[in-house]
Amino acid sequence: MRRSTLIALLIALLPGFAEAQRSTSIRDTTIALVAVQASYAHQWPGGDLATRFGANSNIGLGAYRKFRSNWLIGAEGSFLFGNKVVEPGILRNVINSAGQIIDQDGVMADVFLFERGWTAFGFVGKLLPVVGPNPNSGIVLKLGGGFMRHKVRVQTQQNVVPQLEDEYLEGYDRLCAGPAALGYIGYHHLGNRRLVNFHFGLEVMMGFTESLRAYNFDTEQYNTPKRTDVLTGIRVGWSLPIYRRDDDRFHY
Repeated sequence: MRRSTLIALLIALLPGFAEAQRSTSIRDTTIALVAVQASYAHQWPGGDLATRFGANSNIGLGAYRKFRSNWLIGAEGSFLFGNKVVEPGILRNVINSAGQIIDQDGVMADVFLFERGWTAFGFVGKLLPVVGPNPNSGIVLKLGGGFMRHKVRVQTQQNVVPQLEDEYLEGYDRLCAGPAALGYIGYHHLGNRRLVNFHFGLEVMMGFTESLRAYNFDTEQYNTPKRTDVLTGIRVGWSLPIYRRDDDRFHY
């Protein structure tokens, strides 16, 4: 074979060889990376929280560092919201004999109750590459600790109801907060070409909270100091991995 023909053949094969070299690290070996995640969870309450709220939604945002050993360390926060307040009689003191709430102008007011809250956690975890397209995908276990806060949002729409304004509102909103724990097991998929990266799993949050309001106006009682608030949910999300590519340049 002539030398010029051999050189031409090698040049033709170089792009394919370069592509193979570029994707080897993610496909064949574990790598260190940083990932940003956005997620959604549908959650069901347990413990003391189940006597106050129904099922809720949860939107989360977080980031983590994965080491070559497949250990993880990271932080995440979430905003929880829902429209099912099941605790009875919260507004009993502001409802008249006709079952109406009257605003400052003597007009019937539209008042709605919602669930609102947030969580923040730091966590450690481990990725087990037992399934997936590469050693950087697989089953993920996480344990974390942080903070939980939640309340009843009393929304008066366009009306002004003096009994539900300013400091009077604190007697109805059931604001609670305290330290919390996090547990998670799920599957994380990291695509070979960075195009498909997702995760889903089962998650449990447990808050050891207490009421930040000393007294409830509707029950005319002092609040119980300690609570155990549980949220169990299914979380799904999308990941943006950030990692260094192999140097696929050729030096002559």
